[in-house]
Amino acid sequence: MTRVLETEIGASEARTAAFAFGALALGAVAMGASPIFVRLAEVGPFASAFWRVALALPALYAWMAYEARRGPGSTTPRFDRYVLVAGLLFAGDLFFWHLAIMNTTVANATFLAALAPVFVVSLSWFVLREAIGPKIVVGLGAGLAGAALLLGSSYSFAPSNLLGDSFGLITACFFGSYILAIRPARKHHPAGRLIFMSSLVTAAVLLAIALILEPTLFPATSKGLMMLIALALISHAGGQGLLALALGYLPAGFSSLVIFLEGVAAAVFGWMILGEDMTGMQLLGAAAILLGVWIARPRRRRQTG
Repeated sequence: MTRVLETEIGASEARTAAFAFGALALGAVAMGASPIFVRLAEVGPFASAFWRVALALPALYAWMAYEARRGPGSTTPRFDRYVLVAGLLFAGDLFFWHLAIMNTTVANATFLAALAPVFVVSLSWFVLREAIGPKIVVGLGAGLAGAALLLGSSYSFAPSNLLGDSFGLITACFFGSYILAIRPARKHHPAGRLIFMSSLVTAAVLLAIALILEPTLFPATSKGLMMLIALALISHAGGQGLLALALGYLPAGFSSLVIFLEGVAAAVFGWMILGEDMTGMQLLGAAAILLGVWIARPRRRRQTG
């Protein structure tokens, strides 16, 4: 008689989960590169947020068209509540993220925005009815400890930063809500169509904001333009696109923990490209984040006779 020792995902699902996890991890790395591109883009924060989405639209349209060729009628563009909510939430995420950068230190903004997994794990059951097991909770704890070591070591409290710090927390809520919205939206839309249509909404909102708040919309040099194109193709089309793809297969709670890797990637890119030092404390934090993701990973069913 066969006895199931551990039952979380089956053998066929394990291959799909491995593919989705790889896409999610690669997406987190792509999103982790965004601070580098923003810093070198030669435009203001709201303009870079708009171009991040707008310049990605041709690539995302090509992705949607590729999906349409694979399944007749399966990717007919349409706006519905899933698309609108996802687009508006991501616009809010980018808006408050850049407000946080303008009103507090980059370290504070980054650390507070990295708290999004707390929001996702806390609400996954209430919003999506997804079970949150002990491994997810332990993984979240390790990820938070890692984020505190990786990013929080540079956090500084000051009354003058309170407004910006609050914007950082709002950013975490918006990004967490975005993950919670993408998960059910993927039941109604393929990834390419969802990210393209929701990006149209995001781009429209951010264009209005940039026209009101930014004195300069265009970069002064070709280098700045290339940074904006890289931001669009790598961090948005690549990062957000792969996140949307993965959320069609992986639970929101676990997926949010993998997003902690964005902070690890940002630190590594800062070291490689900008020459920023990585301390032993930060390396320990990166290791804790990796440990948390490993603990929370979906397990394959194992059977013995």
